[in-house]
Amino acid sequence: MYESFFKFKGKPFQLNPDPSFFYGSRGHKRAMAYLEYGLHQSEGFIVITGEIGAGKTTIVRSLLEHLDPAKVVAANLVSTQIDASDMLRMVAAAFGVPSRTLDKAGLLLALETFLVSVAASGKRALLIVDEAQNLTPAAVEELRMLSNFQLEDHALLQSFLVGQPEFRDIMQSGEMQQLRQRVIASYHLGPLDSQETRGYIEHRLGHVGWNNDPAFEPGAYTAIYGYTGGIPRKINTLCDRLLLGAYLSERHTIGEADVREVIEELKEEFAAAGARAVHTAGAPHHPQGLAFDQLALERLQVAPELADQVAGMAAGFDMQRIEARLAGLEHSVSATLNVLNQLLQAVRRDAPASEKTQ
Repeated sequence: MYESFFKFKGKPFQLNPDPSFFYGSRGHKRAMAYLEYGLHQSEGFIVITGEIGAGKTTIVRSLLEHLDPAKVVAANLVSTQIDASDMLRMVAAAFGVPSRTLDKAGLLLALETFLVSVAASGKRALLIVDEAQNLTPAAVEELRMLSNFQLEDHALLQSFLVGQPEFRDIMQSGEMQQLRQRVIASYHLGPLDSQETRGYIEHRLGHVGWNNDPAFEPGAYTAIYGYTGGIPRKINTLCDRLLLGAYLSERHTIGEADVREVIEELKEEFAAAGARAVHTAGAPHHPQGLAFDQLALERLQVAPELADQVAGMAAGFDMQRIEARLAGLEHSVSATLNVLNQLLQAVRRDAPASEKTQ
């Protein structure tokens, strides 16, 4: 859309982490250095934490992209509410080890056999766990136990744990003492400063062929930093909307006033989404014609083993997290409708007079 208007080769501020857009700020370079140091050590745990949207996943993907598959076998595991009973099975799945019919003892044997075969081929096994703050202490303990696998004096598995700031607090609990002894390095990835925020914006624009069109005025950079606090994901969201607004109004300059206008729009959308989420939470709604209190659930013929699995899954649900995600989806829908309305107005404005009268 606005890409063709500004002659870009692609979208500069997409939210999906893309290692090709990696920006080497001071903090991001340091985090990458810690990961590379961990690879060189070939053992233990490396812990990287940072705020939501700080760029942790982009760093991990950038690292994975530069790994030599002839030397390292890497698996990336994105954690949800994983407990101890599921952890080994998910690690096995991440490495492509068949595990469906195995009990815990069988899983451990299968994983050890796989890791030994990797080492025998002259390679190293690396496990990257993203969103590590969602792991239960028991699940983390299973990871620690896997780090005990050795061939002669060499560890068979190395793990990187990447998570949000609360994972640092989890690591300080008494249950994590043995794991802390295996951590060889840890780093907290902070936000960009004001200069890095400008550098980040221009880096991403330059990656898609930006030639100072649109031009960002100095006040615009200041306002962007003030609203986003230097968090890359927030910068992406705001700048994407700024470019869309400039396209819709056919502007080739983005100033401080433009930034503040979009910020107010975003605040209104967030507030509206939050209000609807609260209203929905306070007034449960069931589809018309379906009375849940009249359902005779006890009459349903469900296999006991399936019932156990469903109960286990339900117990692992974090309702607050689900509600937060629903609120986020509602915000996205609201934002999309707002953008579509702006586009419709732009199309009507640009349509030939003959089409408008039809």
